[in-house]
Amino acid sequence: MNLSLRRVLLASALAVAPFGCTNNKDSAAKPAAVAAGGDKVTLVSADNPAQVLAKLNGKDITIKDVDELVGAQLKELEKKKFEARKQALEQIIVQTLVREAATKEGKSEEEFLRANIDGKLPPPAEAEIQKTFDENKAQMPPGSTVESMRPQIVSFLQQDQKRQVAMKLFGDLRSKAQVEVLLTEPPAPRVTVEAKGPSKGNATAKITIVEFSDFQCPFCSRAEPSVDEVMKTYGDKVRVVFRHFPLDFHDKAFKAAEASACAEEQGKFWEFHKTLFANQGALDVSDLKTHAKTLGLDAAKFDACLDGNKMKAKVDEDMAAGRKAGVNGTPAFFINGVLLSGAMPFDEFKKVIDAELAR
Repeated sequence: MNLSLRRVLLASALAVAPFGCTNNKDSAAKPAAVAAGGDKVTLVSADNPAQVLAKLNGKDITIKDVDELVGAQLKELEKKKFEARKQALEQIIVQTLVREAATKEGKSEEEFLRANIDGKLPPPAEAEIQKTFDENKAQMPPGSTVESMRPQIVSFLQQDQKRQVAMKLFGDLRSKAQVEVLLTEPPAPRVTVEAKGPSKGNATAKITIVEFSDFQCPFCSRAEPSVDEVMKTYGDKVRVVFRHFPLDFHDKAFKAAEASACAEEQGKFWEFHKTLFANQGALDVSDLKTHAKTLGLDAAKFDACLDGNKMKAKVDEDMAAGRKAGVNGTPAFFINGVLLSGAMPFDEFKKVIDAELAR
């Protein structure tokens, strides 16, 4: 199979990539520290999950100790391994089906693909070719003409069409063959996260979503429409609980988190939450106090709460809970304990929620 078709196949199989604000220093694996002062550290194999991983000054360090720190990341790696195998398996199946179909017609694979993909593509209109040439002429080699660049322009304009035709071809070949996929997806990692904090939705809902978020993170604000759609679609079946996870490289995020907790004290958390995400460029302390006044909060009480760091311990507690759950970036959503990381579209929430409702 030629390179372009392999790219088409691979692109169609790729999972949705998560997008979010990440603490790079936390996401990288950290080497084990060696104790100072001549202490002896003995390392052993980690092949058996039940065995001791290291002995330090006579004390055992077990796999359980390690997994409390990196268990969520290890489970995420298992998921990525499954996705890689799934993509490779799909590629092998398609390549085999193409080879068999080409042999049946007495053609090479390249001839078969050209006839059934390139041959099914209508040529772009001349006006579209000319327009593309005019818009990109500055980036073309000196002396280029429409005719000299026609093959590249046509290929560019037909990229999406080619992908759609290729997917239809592969689907047709697959439907006519006996394909039984035995590869099974590992169970979704499930983490115990306390649903503690401001919430909205039915308190006895079957689905609890614990969100760890940062008011200065642009991806967190982008995730809000998906959360709103979840609430609208599932109604009383879902409850959303907000917990703070201000990242250290967002210099205004921690104080914004404290301010929202001060607003919660006056019963206006969600109104303040909405205001902060709508005004991420206005998170200085003076801005936070202005937002509070605009929302009708008791200004004196709010200012005393914010200036006195009254809610610092609350934010610290949320951050500790997030780190224990394996959070190293925002937004992070735990749907009945199943992690969904990043500013994901509604459909990704729907997949997890529907699976949980079906359990």
